[in-house]
Amino acid sequence: MALITVTPIVLKNAVFKVAADNYESSVSSVEFQPSPTTSTWKGLAPTAQFTFAGNSTWVAAISFAQDWETEDSLSAYLFDHEGESIVVDFYPEAGGQGFRATVSIVAGSIGGAVDSVAVATVSLPVQGKPARIVTP
Repeated sequence: MALITVTPIVLKNAVFKVAADNYESSVSSVEFQPSPTTSTWKGLAPTAQFTFAGNSTWVAAISFAQDWETEDSLSAYLFDHEGESIVVDFYPEAGGQGFRATVSIVAGSIGGAVDSVAVATVSLPVQGKPARIVTP
């Protein structure tokens, strides 16, 4: 067996694009999350149990600072385009390998707690699954 080395990443110089606009300055977290599906069949005998894995469904979980003053902020974009499908690109390291997905837009929350930065988190449903891309 080959010894596979690991190169861990730290998100500190990422790229996040929604359509043609870059929003990495607004976003504090991006995560494509799979939800695996399984199907199980059981027979009458104790050993007659079979589980099959299916294709996962995916969401793009995004946390961001709310900005209602900037005309084309991410908060405004999500609010104005709710229900639309759009392409997003995420590069965990600028200039490295990335991921592209078509997502359905969901509006983020409005407001928050006193004396703190108003943030929002959305889970944007992904059509299919993210695809790998190599150049930004």
